[in-house]
Formats: sequence, C-alpha cells, structure tokens
Amino acid sequence: MSNNTKVQHRSKIGGQALIEGVMMKGADTGAMACRLPDGTIDVETWDENNGKNMPWYRKCPLVRGSFNFVISMKDGYRCLMKSAEKQITDEDDEEEDMSKFEKWLNDKLGEKLFSIIMGAAMVIGVVVSLLLFMYLPKFLIGLLIDYTPVPDHLVLRSFLEGIIKIAIFLCYMALTGCMKDIRRTYEYHGAEHKTIACHEAGEELTVENVRKHCRFHPRCGTSFIFITLIISILVMCLVPIRHPIWLRTLVSIALLPLTVGISYEFIRIAGRSNSRLTRALSWPGLQIQRITTREPDDSQIECAIAAIKPCIPKDLADDQW
Repeated sequence: MSNNTKVQHRSKIGGQALIEGVMMKGADTGAMACRLPDGTIDVETWDENNGKNMPWYRKCPLVRGSFNFVISMKDGYRCLMKSAEKQITDEDDEEEDMSKFEKWLNDKLGEKLFSIIMGAAMVIGVVVSLLLFMYLPKFLIGLLIDYTPVPDHLVLRSFLEGIIKIAIFLCYMALTGCMKDIRRTYEYHGAEHKTIACHEAGEELTVENVRKHCRFHPRCGTSFIFITLIISILVMCLVPIRHPIWLRTLVSIALLPLTVGISYEFIRIAGRSNSRLTRALSWPGLQIQRITTREPDDSQIECAIAAIKPCIPKDLADDQW
C-alpha cells in the first residue's frame, strides 16, 4: 500500500463517515452519498461557504477553531440523521408491528418523531461526554491524591487527568469498533480518507486508484480529538484550581474554546506541512486511526467517490488547504 508521502495538492475537502455512506464538504459545495437498501447510491448536494468569503470568525486564528468545529458537528449530525433515515424501508414503516404507544407517538409527531429521538440522543451524548472526559478524570485523580501518597502537584494532577481521558477515549473507540454497524462506519471512514488522498495525489478518482492509497490522514477528526486531549493537559497545567472538583471541571469546560482553537491550528499546519516535526507530532493521531478506520470494500469506495466529486471546484486554487 502506498503511503503517498509525496502529495501534489493539499485539498481543503474534508468529510465524515455516515451510516452506509460518506459526507464531503468542499469550498463551495457539500455532498453526501449513501448506499440505499436497494443497492443504488443516493447523492445529495448543497451550497457551502468554506472559501474566501467566510465570515471573520471562521478565519481568525484561535477563534476559528471553535466555530468551525461546532459547524462541522452540526452538519455532520444532520447528515448522519439523513443517512439513517435513508436506511428505513417501507416495510420498516408498517404500523402493524407498532405498539399502541408507538402508534400514538407516530400519529402525534409524524416525521418529527425521528428528529426528536435523535436530538434527545445528541443531548444525552454531550452530557455523557462531559461527565466522562471532564468530570470523571478529575474525580478519580482527586480520590487518588486524597487516599494515596501521590503528591498534589498541579502538573502531575493535570498529566494524570489527561492520561485517564486518553484511556477512556481509546477504550471507547476500540469497544465500539467491535460492533458490526460501527465497524462498517469505520470502513466508510477509511474510504473517505483514501478518496481524499487519491484526489490530493492528482489521480483519477477510480476504485482501483483509491484502493491503493493509505487510509490514514493527518486532517482526520480522530487526530483532532486526540490532539485536543493532549492540549487540554497543557492548558490545565496553567489553572491553579485544584478544589473543589466541580469548579475545576467548570474551568476546564470554560477553557474548551481555547483548547479547541489551539488544536485546530495544529491540524491546519499538519494538513499542509510534511516536515519531520509535523510528521512526528501527527504520528500518535495517525496510529489511533488504526482503530477508527478500516479497509473499505469497493462498494464503499464508490460511495466516497460519489460524495467527493461534486465538492471538487473547477479551479483547484479554490481548493487549496
């Protein structure tokens, strides 16, 4: 497999794996391609504003990271919901298998029901994430310091909290990867990366050309999350608050925009530089992609190709990272 270290073009196109599909976003166009239950590929496109005319807060260093992250999360969630809806067949919609309560909900809410369920799941997911990555590490290290001879040193406390965050993240990724549906999503994730790498190498977007490229990419969201966890350790080393735990947790949440902003700038540099330093700093994130990406099959690569083609502008100068 080619590692494609010599890249002819650094594209700003980024994407996300969906349920049986891939979403891509370019400078002025976004697209999602999903494999429907009947085997065909459904493609949707929409206008984007990721070029020169972006508002100032999406271009200002350190500030742009949080805004672009939130926008990416919102768009990714919207496309994820759509991709899930596309997998529902007419047989799945038949009311004869519904309970009385399900029929009542369907009659009252109709098409809004799915959105409400997904919205509630997103809120619960955010709350659980804050508990897992913000509160739990601080609580556990607080217990460790209180009941063992471990010194209550600010840098040591922050370092140990970060280690627990990273351990939780890796365990979560590994465990979810054991699930059949998530494993297929990781395969689509690999297809997304390989297709972008093929485009950046200046090769024709065919299944054969895409297949030979590496499934790891320095601009991946997985790498971004890992870098954010590392940066959070450094940021929290500067916070002199140790107790109470809830206050230290609130401060870490308040500093999230700064943490995300610094991480985003690093990912931008890593995405356009191939120096030894950036390769070394990007290496841990790329290794984690061994968990969050899998080798795709040809049908999954076809979806990724269908998603990226509408996002490629006629003038590649508009697609320069």
